[in-house]
Amino acid sequence: MERLSREVLSSIVGDIYDCVLNPEGWTGVMVRITETMDAAYSTIALANIEGNHGRFAARSPWDAEQMRVLQEDYDFEAIPGLKAVVVGDIDTPVATLSHMSEAELQRTPFFQNWAKPQGLREGCIIKFVHTQDRIGLMGCTTRADREIISVEEQRFMALLSPHLRRASLIGDLLDQARVTASLYREALDHLAVPIVLASATGAILHANGAAEQMFSAQGPILSRNGLLQVQNPMASRALLEAIARAGTADASLGARGIGLPISAPGQPPAVAYVLPLTEGTARAAFRPACAAIFVSTTTSASPLPEAVLTTLFDLTPAEARVLRLIGNGLSASKSALSLGIGENTLKTHLNRIFAKTGTKRQADLVKLVSNIGAPLAAPGS
Repeated sequence: MERLSREVLSSIVGDIYDCVLNPEGWTGVMVRITETMDAAYSTIALANIEGNHGRFAARSPWDAEQMRVLQEDYDFEAIPGLKAVVVGDIDTPVATLSHMSEAELQRTPFFQNWAKPQGLREGCIIKFVHTQDRIGLMGCTTRADREIISVEEQRFMALLSPHLRRASLIGDLLDQARVTASLYREALDHLAVPIVLASATGAILHANGAAEQMFSAQGPILSRNGLLQVQNPMASRALLEAIARAGTADASLGARGIGLPISAPGQPPAVAYVLPLTEGTARAAFRPACAAIFVSTTTSASPLPEAVLTTLFDLTPAEARVLRLIGNGLSASKSALSLGIGENTLKTHLNRIFAKTGTKRQADLVKLVSNIGAPLAAPGS
């Protein structure tokens, strides 16, 4: 089996989702990612937006004292390439030696004082979470005796990124009370977060007490003829599509079903996360359901506007930025100027947006964004 094959990707994604129920599995996941990337070590770090230092949520084995030094002595400005990741697009890997030359890297204090003495060469970092209050980063660092990080390896990290995001955001909802898979119905019913188990068609197979309360209150999730629905038709279609994809394979779900906005106009923010429950995993204890839908009403966990557009229409970050500006009524020329791109580039993005959203004109995009409503009306929009 090839190191970066689709089969390896799917297997690691399955392990990532199992960590939602069993966080102790994260170390093993990081070991697998390290081996697949032919790296020295790999880490997942979480940081508050206000802070310049992160904390490791998980890492593969490495010198514990050196990892302490890395966390405490080096901030976003000091680690080469890290700031570019933090301010850049989500799901977009940045390899150190694609950001600067090797000579420039070797002159940095970080390389001279930390990386070089440990026989390390470069890193590749990707931002997999960006909410209103925190950032999640995954990084792989290579040894000095191997080639630079390849395009294929960067692509592999990009494919992992949305699955890390889904697992970490759902894991946040379960931090206070973990699910015991062997007693899943009883466990789910004692969780405060609303959870619905659904078939591939969206049929409701089980809803815990918190979800049933939402059904009784007629929102933000609804039960209509036994099917899971929300009041916004666009969000309902996206939710059902994500549930259907969850019934096929873990890796195929991608960015769909991460942070779907499901609140109706005038309602507090609500977001749905879809977790696939595939065969042959720890999550198979929840079968015959093919997906678990978690509902969050925590404002700080709400996705940023561009992330909403990405998950609804499977857009790239650049396409999401264009749609947001055009959808808010800005002309094509002014949108291009605001984004710092040429009008021909903007037209290319627009053509792809039309295809993905099933629209034909800019006026259709304005209506589309208006129909999405509150999630795109964040301050500064």
